[in-house]
Amino acid sequence: MTGSAARLDLLVAAARPGPPDQVCRHRAILVGAEALVALGGLAGTVQLLTGTVTPPVSDLEPLGRSTWVLPGVWLFATVAVPASAAGWLAWRRAPLAPPAVLVASGTLALELVVQIPFIGTNVLQAVFGAFAGGLAGLALDARRAGWWPAGWWPASGIG
Repeated sequence: MTGSAARLDLLVAAARPGPPDQVCRHRAILVGAEALVALGGLAGTVQLLTGTVTPPVSDLEPLGRSTWVLPGVWLFATVAVPASAAGWLAWRRAPLAPPAVLVASGTLALELVVQIPFIGTNVLQAVFGAFAGGLAGLALDARRAGWWPAGWWPASGIG
């Protein structure tokens, strides 16, 4: 088996559901919180794509844009999709769930950092930033408890 095929096999195995008796620390919180983040990302995407409750278009002048469509697509790609995938994997007890939560937390944080120069700071950014940090911490704790794909780095505990 080639290296690429072996990595693909690891990925497929890590996305399969875990056994029902598997201990998945923080699973319910991860599923619920990622669902909320995904819904928030989806709602924001719809608002941006339809021009409903958007910041002034003048905020987009540095980008040379005149509509919120591109930022809406960006929001969907960096928040709604990763959070949906992470929540779905956690619901399935998939070993890939904690790494997916870490990726979703990172892309959410990236989205928040990218939007600040254009629209300034907002309380909602602080709330979602706290979600990103808290979910990343829970995913790392789940990893310490053994909920992590076999054969993935780092396979041993942190610290």
